[in-house]
Amino acid sequence: MFEQITAERLKELQDAGEEYALIDTRPEESYESWHVRGARNFPFGPTEALDEERRGEVDELIGGRPVVTICGKGATSTNLAARLDAAGYEDVSVVKGGMRDWNDVYDRVPIDAGDGDLVVVQFQRRAKGCLGYLIGSRDAGEAIVFDPTRQTDQYVVTAAELGLRISRAVDTHVHADHLSGGRALAERLGVLYHLGARARERGVEFEFEPIEDGDVLALGDAEITALHTPGHTSELTSYRIDDEAVLTADALFVDSIGRTELEFGGDEAEAGARMQYESLHDVLAELPDGLSVLPGHVTVTSDGRYENGSPGEPVTATLGAVAERLDALGLDEDEFVKRLVESTPEKPANYETIIDVNRGRRRLEGVEDAEDLETGANNCAA
Repeated sequence: MFEQITAERLKELQDAGEEYALIDTRPEESYESWHVRGARNFPFGPTEALDEERRGEVDELIGGRPVVTICGKGATSTNLAARLDAAGYEDVSVVKGGMRDWNDVYDRVPIDAGDGDLVVVQFQRRAKGCLGYLIGSRDAGEAIVFDPTRQTDQYVVTAAELGLRISRAVDTHVHADHLSGGRALAERLGVLYHLGARARERGVEFEFEPIEDGDVLALGDAEITALHTPGHTSELTSYRIDDEAVLTADALFVDSIGRTELEFGGDEAEAGARMQYESLHDVLAELPDGLSVLPGHVTVTSDGRYENGSPGEPVTATLGAVAERLDALGLDEDEFVKRLVESTPEKPANYETIIDVNRGRRRLEGVEDAEDLETGANNCAA
């Protein structure tokens, strides 16, 4: 009998370097746009039989190894697993929930914040590359969560394990690639929920505690200072964390910069690009080079790899190192604006709907709607 495994178990197999053949049964177009690292494509229908010709094809992909099948939600992959099992193949497994469940797999990664009071934990959403943070003070027993996704349990559990109480939930901006868990986390814990003050101008329809440029959030002996860094969005706010780090959200990544046309499209494209230039050069570049950049995303390629680093390892670099790495930061303003205006990568899946949900202008019916809406890569980099 074939086995059903969780997406979390697939992660464990991946991290352990186990020998197995991961077979993705989705149509080729879906597979090419986004799949798990190491997966091979074998399109297989929900009622398709495994005839001799198809057995020969799958044998080449399996190569005598244990087999794990995966698809969008678990239907076609279960059919293939059942057919392989009936044909006498041994050690066959299917990933329960398929890519939809893989989209909810996280790594919790401690970030070195020196030997002092500060605690920094980076939450990596492995399939999408979304990054969130828990910033805490051991002495104060308090923590702030930045850019939480809708899977809020992990932040509560992590804080409890560290002996910290979450006192605030903060979204750096209105996200376009994933559903925010900020309001839900704040309501669950009865704490303040923050957005940048200009979020109201974007049509946010729920109550939040606005954060202005220069506002300071005290956390034990540390000060977390808000830095208005518009460009990716008009309200985007970065946060300097004392003399240790700067949470740059989607203004600056370790391998790229944030795109601007998701909000500033059409006639506003140039204005958005100039905002981004000013935020990068007049705000972030003025900070000490030794601060650690804590970005809002890491680029995940279509074949499931991190563009920089590996899942489960810290995604960070010093501000000085990032400045040296990115050629876009060396352009003059007009060249920079021209590049951003002319560079329009593929947009995040369902981004307009996701923005509306995150602004409180649209409600989802349930978890399945949320899971379907978020499927796919983040695509927030320019």
